[in-house]
Amino acid sequence: MGFSAAWLALREPADHAARDDRLLVAAAKAAGPAPVIVDLGSGTGSTVRAFAPVMPVKAVWRLVDSDPALLAQNAGAGTTTHKVDMRNLDDLPLADARLVTASALLDLCSHDWVTRLALSLKDRNIAFYAALNYDGIMTWTPADEDDAVVTAAFNRHQRGDKGFGPALGPDCASAAADIFSKAGFSVTEAPSPWRLGPAQAELQRQLCDGIAAAAAEMDAATAGAWAARRAGLVLDGHCHIGHRDLLALPPGFQ
Repeated sequence: MGFSAAWLALREPADHAARDDRLLVAAAKAAGPAPVIVDLGSGTGSTVRAFAPVMPVKAVWRLVDSDPALLAQNAGAGTTTHKVDMRNLDDLPLADARLVTASALLDLCSHDWVTRLALSLKDRNIAFYAALNYDGIMTWTPADEDDAVVTAAFNRHQRGDKGFGPALGPDCASAAADIFSKAGFSVTEAPSPWRLGPAQAELQRQLCDGIAAAAAEMDAATAGAWAARRAGLVLDGHCHIGHRDLLALPPGFQ
């Protein structure tokens, strides 16, 4: 599992635009007036920036990632960085935390890992906010004859092991809601799709290339040609990539 800083920077505006504002505000409220937040898979700190308009200035962020190069770009007031193998939940810096966040992470994780995370947070009375959980739905305008084939192949690829065991992939949104609900959390969800158009032409190009590469690994023979055709449409076309946001509050959380 690994992502470049350039890719994270390219996608950040789309991520911020997609987040459900109501759940973002509710998550900030759950963090409390003197919040300590642990951000899992922090990358270059996009989640911190997304929360900036609604989080108290004195918020303390503990940014967790396995990539030291990305963590090195996270320096800022109120932040500490933690190079952690997130498979080992006991290593997470959860002491005194009120909220754990994750963005575009759960699709890479296994059912077992998310279950263990839910139980760990329940034991510590910590709320959980997860944004941009991929739901497996991609639609493109104008349509292409291979859209469905490539999407299905990409979704199969997403279920492969991304470092945490068999990944939830396109099932992550529904699975996370079910796991946290069964653990006794009060769960609220909201849609947070990417809506990309000509203004996001370069993001569309790189997205299609990545989707095609993954689909080709699943023996989707037409994936390369599909990406080439899509590249010719980015100045006129649109795409919708389905995500859902989740806020889970443990029993009796105040």
